[in-house]
Amino acid sequence: MEKDKNCAYCMRGELLDQFGIFICDLKVSSLILFKEQSKPGRCVVAYKDHVGEMIELTDEERNDFFADVNLASKAIHEAFHPDKVNYGAYGDTGHHLHMHLCPKYKDQDEWGGVFQMNPHKTMLTDAEYTEMIAKIKAALDIVK
Repeated sequence: MEKDKNCAYCMRGELLDQFGIFICDLKVSSLILFKEQSKPGRCVVAYKDHVGEMIELTDEERNDFFADVNLASKAIHEAFHPDKVNYGAYGDTGHHLHMHLCPKYKDQDEWGGVFQMNPHKTMLTDAEYTEMIAKIKAALDIVK
């Protein structure tokens, strides 16, 4: 398993703590709560190995990654009931295959537009993050 010591998704800890909280491991990915929660339930699914592009995966690995994304999306729908989940795969600065899962709600800002990457609008307390993670884990158990 390849890891990059400068990569937040590989190393977790202080690097990841700057923007996310590890929730759990999925089949080939990690599920991470995005700390900025202006869109309740926003998460990141990061591939287990340090690969930068989907084309570096075998067909089976790619299918397993998208199955993890799908599972996480189902859990977000179960837990937070968004009107839509937007998916974003970027990585031109992080170079680690990951997918942003951004729940969108018709009665909130940005409906009908592209979500802001990190608007710094809504940060939660530790207790609120813990409660949100518990809700996601419970939803994962339901949708598996």
